[in-house]
Amino acid sequence: MAVGPGVPPCFGLCHEVVPAPDHFAGGLLGLFLLPKLTKRTLANLSKLPPEAIEALKRVLAGETLVSAEEHLTIEQSLGHGAVAAVVGTIRRLGLAEVLHSRSSAERDRAVALVAARVLRATSRLALAWALDQETATSTLSEVLGVEGVTSDQLYAAMDWLGRGQARIEKKLAARHLTEGTLLLYDVTSTYFEGRSCPLAALGHNRDGKKGKLQIVVGLLCASDGCPVAVEVFPGNTSDSTTLESQILKVREQWGVTHVVWVGDRGLLTDARIDQELRPVEGLKWITALRAPAIGALVDEGDLQLSLFDERDLFELESPNYPGERLVACRNPLLAEERARKREALLQATERELEKVAAATRREKRRLVGADRIGLRVGKVLGRYKVGKHFVLDITDDGFIYHRNEERIRDEARLDGVYVIRTSVPAETMETEGVVRSYKDLSRVEWGFRNLKTAHLEMRPIHHCLEERVRAHAFVCMLAYHVLWHMRRALAPLLFQDDDPAAAEAERRSVVAPARRSPRARRKAARKQTDDGFPVHSLETLLEDLATLTKNRMRFGRATFDQVAQPTPLHKRAFELLGVPWRA
Repeated sequence: MAVGPGVPPCFGLCHEVVPAPDHFAGGLLGLFLLPKLTKRTLANLSKLPPEAIEALKRVLAGETLVSAEEHLTIEQSLGHGAVAAVVGTIRRLGLAEVLHSRSSAERDRAVALVAARVLRATSRLALAWALDQETATSTLSEVLGVEGVTSDQLYAAMDWLGRGQARIEKKLAARHLTEGTLLLYDVTSTYFEGRSCPLAALGHNRDGKKGKLQIVVGLLCASDGCPVAVEVFPGNTSDSTTLESQILKVREQWGVTHVVWVGDRGLLTDARIDQELRPVEGLKWITALRAPAIGALVDEGDLQLSLFDERDLFELESPNYPGERLVACRNPLLAEERARKREALLQATERELEKVAAATRREKRRLVGADRIGLRVGKVLGRYKVGKHFVLDITDDGFIYHRNEERIRDEARLDGVYVIRTSVPAETMETEGVVRSYKDLSRVEWGFRNLKTAHLEMRPIHHCLEERVRAHAFVCMLAYHVLWHMRRALAPLLFQDDDPAAAEAERRSVVAPARRSPRARRKAARKQTDDGFPVHSLETLLEDLATLTKNRMRFGRATFDQVAQPTPLHKRAFELLGVPWRA
């Protein structure tokens, strides 16, 4: 197609402009008149698609068009959505300012340690690789400005964070604790790989790792379960002896003098209450009695089990606990479970004891000697922990056993019964509130589950230096602090119950097992939220968010970054978190 001079292109019809023959241009008249032109139609372009017509316009305007497949490439694709969610939450919480008021390289790297622990628990060396531009799989280093950081620098940042632990925890306490607040406190243990750390020792192993050295970890949470402090103790420290240092921390370092300590029966023992809580003005407590103490209340007539025929909780008094309120509770479902478990343990013990008895009666290689027989029996009883319910007769020639039915009946009468003791006066906290506060200790147990296993993977510990071990535990606690806020914000998209008020309204009694709200039950049954989104755990939701990538694009000689468009699920998650997805 040719276009004559001065003739605008027409896209309704395609014309060819043909000059007139030469003899028409001769003569004097040809000096003053334009050559005569004729036009011939070659094709009709009006039926072409709009995009083809647009492309033709651009070509006629002198633009050079190229193939996108040949010239547009993606040079690098990095996971971005999960990074934006975690770092955005850290910024929304102002956690960087809590770590230090002034910006610094150490603070940025410390934030990277916390964010990386939430995204994926890994070693410092593996994190250094993940933050390197050449080996990075996410935009974490770019978003936080820590590109090229080395493992030694990350260890230095962890040491810097450990040195500031007391100052940082004081700031967190100022945010989440007030005078008269409830403090949830519990301890756990986690095991070591190695034997050279001064904190590592043999102790009561909660991880089931026989022969492994361990440390003891104490976690302090606000009444809603938000973690505010963590403390590391040697692995052979008993639970109750950790309390004194925590009381000093709260009163002297944080300046909170009126506190209600909530701890389990193994932590707030009679001795600790009498020595460390009762003498100090402003300290109250909520804990529970051990089974022998409950039995003593029944034997002395202070606790009448017949009252449970009409209700599942009531208050009582006892001269053994002056100035305290005792709340007796009975959960029928818990009673059934304890009876079932006891019978299963008794039967398992009998099967193993029968094997020992059979070994004393066999003809070949007969088991003889009271010491050898007793050793075998002791292993069985130590395994199932119900030796008190058996009567044993061990001699050099044999072994017989039978159940102690009287002791079994004596224990069974207290199945499902527990007694909570508190020094909080009735005008400050009602009876149901006392029970509810003690049950809130499950929030600390949930924190330990996240710290040790479910997400943050604090164990096993490979550090050898004492201060590094403490700093490692502190990094994990800060990561759980971020994780706790993310879970609460994202609850509508998670299997987590996001309507606790409705769940509590359906609950018949505070003693009854907790129920999930109707909305949470619908989510669990349909695996879908009411607004049509798939229900996730936090781990799978972060994996889904990671598919929102940031891509390095090349077009010819030009390069630019382009973030992929978020899905409706991504947009909803960022909306709930209150953070931008382009961070």
